[in-house]
Amino acid sequence: MTMKGIYDWNEVQRRGPVVDAGFKLVDETLRDGIQSPSVRNPDIDQKLELLHLMDECGIEVADVGLPGAGKQAVSDCVRLVEEIRDQGMTIAPNCAARTHRNDIKAVAEVSQKAGVPIEVCAFLGSSPVRQMVEGWDLARMTRLVEDAGDLCRQEGLPFSFVTEDTTRSDPATLDVLFRAAIEHGASRFILCDTVGHATPDGQLNLLTFTRALIAATGADVQVDWHGHNDRGLSLTLCLSALEHGVDRVHGTCLGVGERVGNASVDMLLINLRLLGIIDRPLHKLGPYVRKVSEYYGVPIPYNYPVFGEDAFRTATGVHAAAIVKALAADRKDLADRVYSSVPAADFGSEQRIEVGYYSGKANAECWLFQRGLEITAERVDVILTRAKSGRVTLTDVEIAETLTGAGLVTDDEAALALSRR
Repeated sequence: MTMKGIYDWNEVQRRGPVVDAGFKLVDETLRDGIQSPSVRNPDIDQKLELLHLMDECGIEVADVGLPGAGKQAVSDCVRLVEEIRDQGMTIAPNCAARTHRNDIKAVAEVSQKAGVPIEVCAFLGSSPVRQMVEGWDLARMTRLVEDAGDLCRQEGLPFSFVTEDTTRSDPATLDVLFRAAIEHGASRFILCDTVGHATPDGQLNLLTFTRALIAATGADVQVDWHGHNDRGLSLTLCLSALEHGVDRVHGTCLGVGERVGNASVDMLLINLRLLGIIDRPLHKLGPYVRKVSEYYGVPIPYNYPVFGEDAFRTATGVHAAAIVKALAADRKDLADRVYSSVPAADFGSEQRIEVGYYSGKANAECWLFQRGLEITAERVDVILTRAKSGRVTLTDVEIAETLTGAGLVTDDEAALALSRR
């Protein structure tokens, strides 16, 4: 993805790949994502469509829900797992559950109805804050872990132990809970930054501790990272977790989730592609993001990377002039790079030059050229005069009306120009 002629400080002194192959992505959009109080819970047909888009983006695992939440949750989970089975999808299902018999039995019910093994991600609050609020002692917590592991084994289901709020849990507590989980069949630890507390240093300390404990037991246990975005660090921590060799990282589309949300799985895919770590086609990623926005009722922020309205849009004169020069030289690759680190064409988009109060001649000339109108000094001048007298970027319709009002284009010419965008 690195273009010739661009010096890349990201590659200086790199001795090997940023991330080793073999990791997987877990998409929590259908479960953790719907915990936001601001989103709409999609209906089952919409969830099925999103599941297919996840699969087409190459995401390896989907959390299809928390069946212990009730009959509707069980029904949705069964239908989603049946779709994976019947359509031969490569994405694998897992389900969330409390370390509670009823929750694990509900996952078992989904597995039995669909005829598909389902990973149980059984979670337990492990931080001192949670212990004080709940009035739990370590002995009770340990029994919950042991009973959950034993029940998963009885039901023939893979047991992943999720420590909620791991990043604020003390080592002594984690040592006891992790060892109990291993002894009772856990094949995976899911380390959770539940309230977005961790920094890169804290994450590395936690991973080092966890790996040392696993090594001391001699168990074959994999490690996941699940992060939230309260400090705005969730994407960075997902990437650093992969650099530190975790087996899976979790996220949600558009980062939907409780409070300020989870790590953004779409941004994770974009960055893994730009780093050259994955080369899978991502032409379905845009549709996935837009469908989540529509079905969850969550607007895509105008400045959201890659898929936001302004991601490849400029009205600034200096920026537009450089992009226009690249386009004039028939170098769309340069146009995509001169003021962007993300090549728009690689993600089904293009550079958009518009006209506003910060614009120069290049903006107006480009607007005319892209709409098949002859570039004249009079047209450029009248567009810029209108733009610089206002406080917002002009719409295409406003520019067309400015030209027709000045008698510089006919109504038919203006209509034809507007149809070209």
